[in-house]
Parts: sequence; structure tokens; C-alpha cells
Amino acid sequence: MSEDFYDVLGVSRDASADEIKSAYREKATEYHPDVSDDPDAEEKFKKIQKAKQVLTDEEKREAYDRMGHDRYEQAEKHGYDAGGGAGGMGGDPFGGMGGGMGGGGLGDIFEQVFGGGGGRGRQRPRKGRDLRTELEITLEEAYEGVEKQFTVERPEACDTCDGEGHPPSADAQTCHECQGRGQVTQVQQTPLGRVQQTTACPRCEGEGTLYSETCSDCRGEGYVRGEATLTVEVPAGIQSGQTLRMEREGSPSPEGGPRGDLLIDVAVAEHEDFEREGDDLRHRLPISFPQATFGDTVQVPTLDGSVEFDVPEGTQSGETFRLQGKGMPRLRGRGHGDLYVKVQIVTPDSLNEEQREALEAFAEAGGDEIEVNEGFFEKIKRAF
Repeated sequence: MSEDFYDVLGVSRDASADEIKSAYREKATEYHPDVSDDPDAEEKFKKIQKAKQVLTDEEKREAYDRMGHDRYEQAEKHGYDAGGGAGGMGGDPFGGMGGGMGGGGLGDIFEQVFGGGGGRGRQRPRKGRDLRTELEITLEEAYEGVEKQFTVERPEACDTCDGEGHPPSADAQTCHECQGRGQVTQVQQTPLGRVQQTTACPRCEGEGTLYSETCSDCRGEGYVRGEATLTVEVPAGIQSGQTLRMEREGSPSPEGGPRGDLLIDVAVAEHEDFEREGDDLRHRLPISFPQATFGDTVQVPTLDGSVEFDVPEGTQSGETFRLQGKGMPRLRGRGHGDLYVKVQIVTPDSLNEEQREALEAFAEAGGDEIEVNEGFFEKIKRAF
């Protein structure tokens, strides 16, 4: 996760305050230490909180945009918390604003930069965060298409508090520290002048309202880790690496908007009889030496049942034949791919005495230089 506050929240630099708050809630849902499996969840959650604190305050955001991340952090580290720079004054390392200021001097500039922020127009609640999971299916299921049931872990709205973070019976009152504004302003006198700083109210965490109780199940977050059993329609012809989308089955929206989507990455398991290449299948067909020599009609397996295949006379080991339309169905298209059958002549592991004598006689009768025009068994008979 980048240190830049916009990147931390995953928003553009022209995002509205409501978009930033919505992005914060989504990220908080993802990285909250109570629900996230990420080993760095706590550190990321702190960065998310810091980014939201700065970018939801218009004046602090303005200073952040002007100064850039590094200078902003340095200024805050030196106690100015987003000071706009004091170029030419007291050897300030940040530079940029120049000296010779009249009136209130740098203190007035700080007041203008940090003097509290106004809200922006409220937008429609954004949907929840998309989730991703994996689903493995067999090649037969990919051939036929299948309705597949699976289980996924995801954040769910807390049933105890209905996602509110507090029991329904809890008393609500306006936060007395920020007077319901969600922000507090602090004024400090520094060697550079008077600094006015506006931050999210630490008491109500920027909400402006306090409740007498916090939900014990979700600890006030409004969501808990849950498990859902879902059913997805897997279309015929799907391939490994392709993704299905189930709308509104992702994370709930912290703003009360629609759920995000669930993305399902499909993996098709390897098959013992077939290798897949896109819409085509490949199969190795073992045959005997006599079958290759004389030709034969054999049964070839397909994903739609066995079919007859005529092995031509004189077939060589490694020769490949195409069975048109016996491959995988084309996803969202017409027809099927092809099945490529590669013939492999199998040498017997052992021979009985009669077979051995027949083959030896055939070898003695034929020789390497004799052109064989008769069938294998006919040659064996002649040798006797």
C-alpha cells in the first residue's frame, strides 16, 4: 500500500469528501484487524485512518495537495501538522511561501490553511467492496455446464445491531466535544505564529453523535465475519482463468448502499484422459502393432460418450487424427472444438511361447529389406 493518502484510500485527487469517506469505510471493512486476515492489517488500518483524517478536512487537504506527501509529513513531524511552509523564516527546511508577510504574518496564513472545513453535497451511497474467490470444477462439468454450490467468507452486517454499531435501545446524544460537527479545532502558539488545526473529533470519531452503548458483537463496527453458501451457474465451455461475477454478493456497503459483487475465478481440474487446448481436446489412443498394421475399428472416448474410429492400415506410432466437433463447446458461441487423437503403438511387456515363435518366424522370413505387402498374421502363417 502506497504512503500517498489518495493511493491509500484508492481515490482520485479530485474525489469529493463523500467519496473519500465511502472509500475509507470500504478500506476499513477490508483491513480492520478484527475481520482481516492480512498480517499487516493493523498497520494498514492506521494509514487508512490517517488518510481519511487529512483528506476529509478541506483546509488540511488543500495544504496536503500543495505541499505533497513528504513535506506534509515532515511539517507534521515538527509539530505544525500540515504547515504550509515558511520559506525564508528561521532556516525552515520546507521552504515555499516566502518571507516579508505583513499583518498577522505566518500565523494568519496557518489560520487560513487550517481554519475548519465546510461539507460538500451528499451523494448517493456507494456500493460495498467487491470480493474474490476461487472455484474448481471438473472437465466434465465444464463440458456440460453446471450449477455449483460453494461457501465463501465475507463481512456481514451485524444481526445484533442491524449494522448500526450500537444496540437499538442505546441512547443517542450530540457529541459535546464537537457540538455535532464531527470536527474539533485547536489553536497553538508557536515561534512561527498562531497555528489553528482542525481534525476529526477524537471522541465521536467524526460522526458527531455518541451512543450510550456499543454493540458487543461487532465492537461498534457494524459488521462481523460471516459465511455464506451460494449457488452459481457455470456455463458450458468455460476455461481455467475465466471469471464469473455474482452481483450484490460481495461486502455490504458501510453507507447502507448495495452490496459489492463477488468475483469467482474458475479453475478446471486436469483430466486423466484428455488435455485441453482452448476449445479443442487431445487424447492418446493406445493400439497394438497388429491394429496399426492391418487397420481396425476401435472405440475412442469423448466427453459425450465413446465413438467408433477407423484406424487406417499402416498407421504409424505418433500419428494424429482429428475428430471434428468432438471437443469442448464454445463458450457463448455455436458448435464445438475438435478432438485430436494421437495414436501410440504399445509394445507387449511379455509374450507367450506361441506368440514369440510366430514373431521370430516373421522376422526371419521378412528381413529388413523385404517390402511387406501382406497382413501381419498372413506373414506369420507363411513363415510356418
